[in-house]
Amino acid sequence: MNAKEEIKKLREEIEYHIDRYYNQDEPEITDYEYDMMMNRLKKLEADNPGLVTPDSPTQRVGGKASKKGLKPVKHNMPMLSLRDVFSKEEVISFVKDMENALENPEFVVEYKIDGLSMSLRYDNGKLIMAETRGDGIEFGEDVTANALMIDDVVSQLKDPFEYFEIRGEVYMTNESFDAVNKKQELMGKKLFANPRNCAAGSLRQLDPQIVKERNLSLFIFNLQEARGREFTTHTECYDYMKSQGIKVIDNYKVCKNADEVWQAICDIGEKRGELGYDIDGAVVKINNYAQRSMLGSTAKVPKWAVAYKYPPEEKETTLLDVELSVGRTGRINPTAVFTPIRLCGTTVSRATMHNQDFIDELDIGIGDTIVVYKSGEIIPKIKEVVKSKRPSGTKTYRIPDTCPVCGAPTHREKDSSNIVCTSLSCPAQLENHLINFVGRDAMDIKGFGAAYIIDL
Repeated sequence: MNAKEEIKKLREEIEYHIDRYYNQDEPEITDYEYDMMMNRLKKLEADNPGLVTPDSPTQRVGGKASKKGLKPVKHNMPMLSLRDVFSKEEVISFVKDMENALENPEFVVEYKIDGLSMSLRYDNGKLIMAETRGDGIEFGEDVTANALMIDDVVSQLKDPFEYFEIRGEVYMTNESFDAVNKKQELMGKKLFANPRNCAAGSLRQLDPQIVKERNLSLFIFNLQEARGREFTTHTECYDYMKSQGIKVIDNYKVCKNADEVWQAICDIGEKRGELGYDIDGAVVKINNYAQRSMLGSTAKVPKWAVAYKYPPEEKETTLLDVELSVGRTGRINPTAVFTPIRLCGTTVSRATMHNQDFIDELDIGIGDTIVVYKSGEIIPKIKEVVKSKRPSGTKTYRIPDTCPVCGAPTHREKDSSNIVCTSLSCPAQLENHLINFVGRDAMDIKGFGAAYIIDL
């Protein structure tokens, strides 16, 4: 595949995932996987500048203001994205560039909240507009009625002035997310994959009461524009916001040099699993507003800030058991059951083990300490076994040679990794055949679901 073909393919894939993330609030890949695709496209375009086009995703910000029923609103100030960095070297390079360009720059390091961006406009202290990021440059969506349902949104400033526009991130705490999914489950509705998806989808609802019920939260992280009052620094503006009851990013730190900046990033990384909400990085930004103005922005990102992206979250846990199920084709499916852990905003305790080849390749045994991560920030998967923590006597798990449901012999299919039950009358196979037959993709018989079939 030549550069032109690869660029075309990457643009199509990235456009698809942009739509899934920004417009449908249902991403299919992790932020890290998306970032890697975007970085590859940026490199190809840098090496082949003649192939850069204005409609390339590298030249745009965000998605589209496309939710039906929400009124488009023109941005007063662009809601730009940030340049992502992934290593200590890139962070230090950014700090050094700032030190070369500015006199005694001061940096603020703070959490990058994983949610949906929203700006608030105040006219003489009264909230007059709340808008989503939309395309980031020209248009967002008017979500004022929904924003007023969020407890953290201040509708009237105590010390008002002519005009004040601020930007923040709407998010959902882990506690609120669990409560929403519990309610969804009780009502027989689809569960949300993670807090970010739930928060983004909720804010863009047409019914403000849904927003209120889902208990969204808001952190403010930036001053967009102020008229009638002067602010010198980001932290000075934070102090004013806090005096007005506006909730700003927790635990931000002011740093003087590269070592302090990197230490602040490491501190956030060590504690991010202890927070009651999800973050997807750490932001490093210049504190002084005059220095920010001197540096300016590109068409897509400000030059005075970067976002450090942590590697995908993964955690250790203990494999407690392996549950076996039988599909409609007779295939035996092993599922790992492990000590519950919190990953990407949800508690997980199970992950597929695929087949015996996968188990053998990782050398997994009951009692092992395993490392689990989420694919696409949705599906739990086993990455590896921590052999140094293996209990004495642990053996690699073997799928038994008899069916776990009917007791019939099993065999491995030729040229396949599948181990299957040999009995055509296996109850599990019959149940799954019927479930498939009456399901949406076949006869679509209403009211004849899995529970009813199993009872029969």
